[in-house]
Amino acid sequence: MKIIVGLGNPGKEYQNSRHNVGFEFVDRLAGEVKFNLDSKFEALVYKEKEILFVKPQTYMNESGRAVRRIFDFFKMNTDQIIVVHDDLDLKLGEYKIQKGVGPKVHNGVSSVEASLPDKNFLRVRIGVDNREKTFYGGSGADYVLGKFSQDESEVIDEVLEEAADELLVALDIEEK
Repeated sequence: MKIIVGLGNPGKEYQNSRHNVGFEFVDRLAGEVKFNLDSKFEALVYKEKEILFVKPQTYMNESGRAVRRIFDFFKMNTDQIIVVHDDLDLKLGEYKIQKGVGPKVHNGVSSVEASLPDKNFLRVRIGVDNREKTFYGGSGADYVLGKFSQDESEVIDEVLEEAADELLVALDIEEK
């Protein structure tokens, strides 16, 4: 079994924000399905074949709590977990799929890392940094909570599609 965890924040106010590209990625992979809230995991989940799609509902900084509950329930290894998240270390339009390598600072990823026995899980890092082009002068934390512009949304859609296709090939999973 594989667990694909999209990191994000619950609630309408965070939809379409840079910080929620993990949720968007999981939605894209799962397709037009309804996720169910599973209180024992503190997450929205959807299972298809041998893949559990997960959107933690603990808010970003506590994402590890939901991941650990799933990890323990299914008696997993860290190599069965894939975490998808926004990354300010990568420019908008870039992505990386890497094992055990993450951004310099990301509280959601740090929470997941702290909750697991090791950091040897696959990460899909989706670049969201477009601050130079938008002349943004605020903090990184505030920036990732902001919404994408229309142009940025188009770039993100393409990147999510490309990264999803690459992940499916890497995992040898047929597309829905």
